[in-house]
Amino acid sequence: MKLFGSSGVRGIVNIGLTTTLAAEIGLATATLSKAKKALVARDTRVSGLMLENALVSGLLAGGTSAYCLGVVPTPVLAYLTRELKADVGIIITASHNPPKYNGIKIFDCDGTAYGEKKQDEIERVIGKESFRVANWRDVGEVFTVNKSHLYIEKLKENIKLNKNHHVILDPGCGATYDLAPTIFKEFECRVMALNAYADGFFSARNSEPTADSLLPLAKVVNELGADVGIAYDGDGDRAAFVDENGDFVDFDRVLAAYAASVVEEEGGGVVVTNVEASMCMERMVEAYGGKVVRTRVGDVYVAECIKQRNALFGGEPCGAWIHPQFHFCPDGILSSVMLLKVLEDKNKSLSEFVAGIPQYQTLRENLTCDNKMKFDVVTVLGERLKTVFSSYEDFSSVDGVRLAFADGWVLVRASGTEPLVRITVEGESLKTAKEIMDKTKAIVKQVAGEIKK
Repeated sequence: MKLFGSSGVRGIVNIGLTTTLAAEIGLATATLSKAKKALVARDTRVSGLMLENALVSGLLAGGTSAYCLGVVPTPVLAYLTRELKADVGIIITASHNPPKYNGIKIFDCDGTAYGEKKQDEIERVIGKESFRVANWRDVGEVFTVNKSHLYIEKLKENIKLNKNHHVILDPGCGATYDLAPTIFKEFECRVMALNAYADGFFSARNSEPTADSLLPLAKVVNELGADVGIAYDGDGDRAAFVDENGDFVDFDRVLAAYAASVVEEEGGGVVVTNVEASMCMERMVEAYGGKVVRTRVGDVYVAECIKQRNALFGGEPCGAWIHPQFHFCPDGILSSVMLLKVLEDKNKSLSEFVAGIPQYQTLRENLTCDNKMKFDVVTVLGERLKTVFSSYEDFSSVDGVRLAFADGWVLVRASGTEPLVRITVEGESLKTAKEIMDKTKAIVKQVAGEIKK
């Protein structure tokens, strides 16, 4: 069974993710990296300390010393891994997933999350139990460190805000509960914080910041006449925004608006997003002479592509934005400060900033398909779709099959966890989106029937 997904190991605590597995991941990481120094952190989940202790025991057994940061956001762990010259960084988190889940995500010495190659190597070590155990004289040591101030100093050195923005924050009881309010006060913002306390059950709201879960935040922003509302997920690598009118800002539109502003500032350049992002990215970025490159879904793939293409910026339409001039981990706090800076520079409110971004019609459907054949269906589907949609302008197979047209696009992917083929369609109009969806569904069913025979 594959352990790693697109964002580390995830599982229900004591079922899919046990202390035994955590210890094995720690020992396997020590075995492969030969690390002398590992930074370790966690989010606020009730299972965090339990899993951290198990993970650390594995690191120590492999001869790696653990420098424990306690509860900090994932991007802070990633940044400090590079800044403190650690060999590896590991965060215990399941990000936006419900509290019964937890996870383990590993970062390289430069603060970039482990990609598929290194993840596969760790899985092989665990599967074969080919661990390297240190001599008793060489087991690692444990240190408790508090270095979050270095992250704050980095932001303040590189970003200057000139306005006293009225900001309502909602850390959602997650890892940003203390650091986010502190940082915005350092930038001399007028800050009110909701749910700014540690609660590993995420009792105040869902750990994933969505339009529905942020209705209380939207109400407070509206009633207090604040400039913006900002919310984070469980580990702080995602940010979501509410404008000055108390309206939730669509993830795709604010991503496209910010990406376009970066390209405009630089006079061109590459930005990276995934295959599921709206085509408003191309419409806005290309208007300023930029180019959009699309990757597989997952911030690891976005980060790798940013490095390969020397891109200016990258992000996914879930609020996970990467700013390579700082580091290569999605960073909710950094993204929200950077967004305020752009609003200042353009002298616009958040609603004005996204007002010019087109909003298209999106449809999603899941078709049942046997696990043994779902990937074959998608593979065959590529050439079949090209024939049916002969006017397509772009074709990609980096993650499923994606065809782009003048007035929309379609993405077909095999689910990684369920016996399903997932279809996502976007069109300039609902009519166009429905036409693309209906044709695609018919072809998927046809191909599945042929393969089944």
